[in-house]
Amino acid sequence: MKDTEFDFRESVTAFSNQISRRRFVQGLIAGGVVAGLELWRWPALALAKPDPRTVLTGNHFDLAIEQVPVNFTGRRAVATAVNGLVPGPLLRWREGDDVTIAVTNRMKVPSSIHWHGIRSPADMDGVPGLSYPGIAPGETFVYRFPVKQRGTYWYHSHTRFQEQTGLYGPLVIDSSQRDPIAYNREYVVMLSDWTDENPETVFSNLKQQSDFYNFHQRTVGTLISDVRRDGLAATVSDRLMWGAMNMSPTDILDVSGATYTYLLNGHPPAANWTALFRPRERVRLRFINGSAMTYFDVRIPGLTMIVVQADGNDVEPVAVDEFRIAVAETYDVIVEPKEGLAYTIFAQSEDRTGYARGTLAPRPGMTAAIPPMDPRPLLTMADMGMGNMARMKMDHSSDMNKSAPSSGETMSKMKMEGMSGMATTRMSTLEMPTNIPAALAAQFALRERVTGEEAPGQPGPETSPEFPGPDMGDIRLQPSTPVCLHLGPEVDNIARDPTERLSKPGVGLNHNGRRVLTYADLRAIYNGTDPRPPDREIELHLTGNMNRFIWGFNGRKFSEAEPIRLKLGERVRLVLVNDTMMAHPIHLHGLWSELENSNGAFRPYKHTINVKPGERLSYLVSADTPGRWAYHCHLLYHMEAGMFRTVIVE
Repeated sequence: MKDTEFDFRESVTAFSNQISRRRFVQGLIAGGVVAGLELWRWPALALAKPDPRTVLTGNHFDLAIEQVPVNFTGRRAVATAVNGLVPGPLLRWREGDDVTIAVTNRMKVPSSIHWHGIRSPADMDGVPGLSYPGIAPGETFVYRFPVKQRGTYWYHSHTRFQEQTGLYGPLVIDSSQRDPIAYNREYVVMLSDWTDENPETVFSNLKQQSDFYNFHQRTVGTLISDVRRDGLAATVSDRLMWGAMNMSPTDILDVSGATYTYLLNGHPPAANWTALFRPRERVRLRFINGSAMTYFDVRIPGLTMIVVQADGNDVEPVAVDEFRIAVAETYDVIVEPKEGLAYTIFAQSEDRTGYARGTLAPRPGMTAAIPPMDPRPLLTMADMGMGNMARMKMDHSSDMNKSAPSSGETMSKMKMEGMSGMATTRMSTLEMPTNIPAALAAQFALRERVTGEEAPGQPGPETSPEFPGPDMGDIRLQPSTPVCLHLGPEVDNIARDPTERLSKPGVGLNHNGRRVLTYADLRAIYNGTDPRPPDREIELHLTGNMNRFIWGFNGRKFSEAEPIRLKLGERVRLVLVNDTMMAHPIHLHGLWSELENSNGAFRPYKHTINVKPGERLSYLVSADTPGRWAYHCHLLYHMEAGMFRTVIVE
């Protein structure tokens, strides 16, 4: 249900009249300020000596949702904050504890908090109208549940666009036993996007013109450069294909740096959030993408990052130079600075219209060079699930343009892109060798160096009943819900050749010369807790109409769709096919999603799974917790535009 709307400018005026200068300054500290204002120097934020307001520990927490004045861009605005902070305070829980969180809504509109990725009873999940009524103005709601997991998570509002206005914060659950990851110090790195516009205005702009914030369209200039690079026939063929679909290969993200300022722990790039270290220490960075609409590509030039956790669950260590973090995902990495130098934490938006930035340094005040952003990416026909069509067109164009060698090289590369995922084979656990595959030897050696442990087999993400028998998770089933789509008002594209591309990092990252994390790299360090084969398969297509900014599952938006019903204890395979030109981070509340990435019983457990354009992938779900659960795209405006379903476990 839509909240009561309010005018941001009137709210700013009201706040200026009502609050003291001291409170106004606190709001700016919580929300950030452009360095050019020079109101004060930004302090280094180190969790080793946390501000009592920014880190809360224990098993009882008091949180207040309120509006506070902020200034991220040099212009005053109003944010929705938790305890006066944007992001909200870091909550530290302990595995095995029972926690209570009393949340008071001090605003004039309803609100809510959802604990993202946390296994809780359905009525404690925090989705208004689905699992509880929400938190009315002036009221307090007390969440109570046992903590059955460990790792890096986060919390945010599930009420209209409050998440976009600042209602989000980090959440870390410490292990009840010795942490399997060895490190000397740690920092939370929470990425987000901020706009001074009212989110209702942003949403309205997208509904009226879906590319409203895309200022990087193809022009006559790019046509000429494409002809020089690829040849006239190939360029014309490509333009005609995109024109026939009434789409543009430059539509990477719906909302761009044209309105967004990208934040790192609530700090804009010029503020330079800084974390301190001593040379040769192992530093654990807990990355959280708490943005509303932005994918970030993260790297620390000069440092290798060892990925040790994905979505709160431990994975075999993977050494990378860069990783893409979809909206709502979390990744933990270990870095080991060997020199007393400063290093830039660089998180550029997927569409290359801006970046968030921070610094790792041995002492305050140090900075490092900020790398230039990569070239703006373009979607290919393969990204649209049109691999076969692209290959036929390219072959035809190649015959017409044999005199242009550079064109042939470019088209060969595009052919390979179009075939990405076609050669991927899935091996069931029964076919896997009983010994550790040789290809994983280096990975296990890396794990021993990082964790000090030699053998796989950590406990699962939470205690579950043990089921006898071999893991049969990768057995293929006939879809129990066959999907028949037709082009129409709510579906403007159907992928003709969707492929599994788990080994591809994604548009803008392929072949960039850096080692980039992929979903194929993620291998759990524990056996799955439920080895049963799935009882049935449910296929869901991610659909939309870009021009109308309508999104949904199987060609239906939320208001038109029936719930997905699962039986308590049932084991299902969910198959997602992305028929759109946008990537979608799909989040299933209340249940773990076990990504099928050819790792058999060592499938990684995730709470959010990113599906690239034109991609088909699958994951297993054990319906072990009854209730009504939200299932949606975590791009906030996509969810509000219809890409949302209810899953009922009964």
